[in-house]
Amino acid sequence: MSDLATQSTQDYLKVIFELCRAEGRASTGEIAERLDVTPASVTGMLKKLAENDPPLLEYRRHRGAALTEAGERVALETIRRHRLLELFLHEALGYSWDEVHDEADRLEHAISDALGERIAHWLRDPAHDPHGDPIPSRELQLPDCDTLPLDEVEPGQEAVISRVHDRDPELLRYVEELSLTPDAAITVLAPLPFSDHVRVRRAEDGEAVDISAAVAQHIHVALSQDEP
Repeated sequence: MSDLATQSTQDYLKVIFELCRAEGRASTGEIAERLDVTPASVTGMLKKLAENDPPLLEYRRHRGAALTEAGERVALETIRRHRLLELFLHEALGYSWDEVHDEADRLEHAISDALGERIAHWLRDPAHDPHGDPIPSRELQLPDCDTLPLDEVEPGQEAVISRVHDRDPELLRYVEELSLTPDAAITVLAPLPFSDHVRVRRAEDGEAVDISAAVAQHIHVALSQDEP
């Protein structure tokens, strides 16, 4: 673990990394919402991290934050430990996939790099956590995910569920009840008339399932290779 990284620093850098990966930069409001703190607290922390030696991020008022190379390294170290812990809790200790996120949040700051690598070895160097999110490699490389939200897939397209957002345990339990978990193959169907739901057919049993667009946007899929 980097000597630069206090628990609070790790939390900020991890969130900023995830927001930047999705949107390019992380705004003060988005960071505040994710960390459940005030925008004023975020602004103070961003200035502190930008003034660190070496700087962990670049911050401009009204333009948000982006990580430096040093900040990205700390973020990826934290994300690697977090996702390894999630999988270890799930595979070794029998935690359900809706329980592991909060538990890993607490533990990721406490374990050493050496323990993290022992966990990785025990898990046989996994590529993904229980929710389908990629685990950074030992070299802190994180592959690009060529996926898109389920609510953006056109009717008639076949896809495989890649990952499900992990921050809402109730959502995870609901998705699991519908058997729409990572690696499940589906076909997107035309929605029912006057419906704002997304309708999919599970390849496993051929059953059609309707889910709200609000849920579908949290399920990411990879289109089948034979799709145009």
